[in-house]
Amino acid sequence: MHIHGGDVYGSRVELDFSANLNFLGMPESVRAAAKAGVDLAEHYPDPFCRKLREAISAAEDVRPEEIICGNGAADLIFGLVLAKKPRRALLWSPGFYEYEQALRTIDCPIEFIKLRQEMEFQFEEETLSQIVPGIDIVFFCNPHNPTGQVASFSFLQKLLRRCEETGTFCVVDECFLDFVDKGERHSVKSRMDQNPRLFILKAFTKLYAMAGLRLGYGLCFDTEFLARMQEVMQPWNVSVPAQEAGIAALKEKEYVRRFQELLQEERRFLTQEMAAMGYRLYGSKANFIFFQGPTDLAEFCKEQGILIRDCSNYRGLCQGYYRIAVRSHEENIRILQVFRKRA
Repeated sequence: MHIHGGDVYGSRVELDFSANLNFLGMPESVRAAAKAGVDLAEHYPDPFCRKLREAISAAEDVRPEEIICGNGAADLIFGLVLAKKPRRALLWSPGFYEYEQALRTIDCPIEFIKLRQEMEFQFEEETLSQIVPGIDIVFFCNPHNPTGQVASFSFLQKLLRRCEETGTFCVVDECFLDFVDKGERHSVKSRMDQNPRLFILKAFTKLYAMAGLRLGYGLCFDTEFLARMQEVMQPWNVSVPAQEAGIAALKEKEYVRRFQELLQEERRFLTQEMAAMGYRLYGSKANFIFFQGPTDLAEFCKEQGILIRDCSNYRGLCQGYYRIAVRSHEENIRILQVFRKRA
């Protein structure tokens, strides 16, 4: 089993830097809505998430029928693959494991585009030539997980154009885009109505610190495909508390604005301090830092009660690659102290 960050249950943990969540914590309005949802949970959840989709529609400026909700982004990835049943897929490596895991459940052959360390793990336009007729689906993560590299809009346009030319279904994962400075400039949402083979993946998990509630959504102009997804996914897959929490979260404009300002400051602080210590940093444009360090760093931090994400189990990476979340200033000072202690 591929191990992710956020496993605070298996050992003593004082600080969790392994999961990339909003360090301000869950907004109180979201917490209250989820609790109120428990009182409503004697009824089945709305299987079509109607009120939630209306709220997402207003926030994203897309039609409700172009939205599908799921039990986290991972639920949607598995549902999408099951509905599409691709016969040949293309992924970037290293990358988020759920794409590969979902494709393997239907025995779909997978080809990989390798992100090269000597190129700072950046996206190279010439690699788009690997998208050829017969590639049924590509998954593209922007910002990339685990590197935090962000694709230029020029690259994204070429990616979508190439997929249009080859008849390839393109899934763009924008779950971390809310953490990028002026992230809307890097979204492909404006291309949705021009491309029915485009699916955009988003989640409430990170931005609103509600990972345990599990709530994600997808955007796609092809409403017939979304109906096929709905058919293959489990009924009532989004709980009442999650739906209520999502509706409340979308009203938290000031919370998001405040967090985004703090995030820019703390990311700048962490990257400057870590670079000064001699760590090699890559990308890191989202709410996490991807870097190289001593091969025993994760274990050393764990002994100090701190979890960081050991990225050696990502395809294409080896020991010594790590990812840490950007957290509050006091917490960031604490992990820097541990890093200095290891040095």
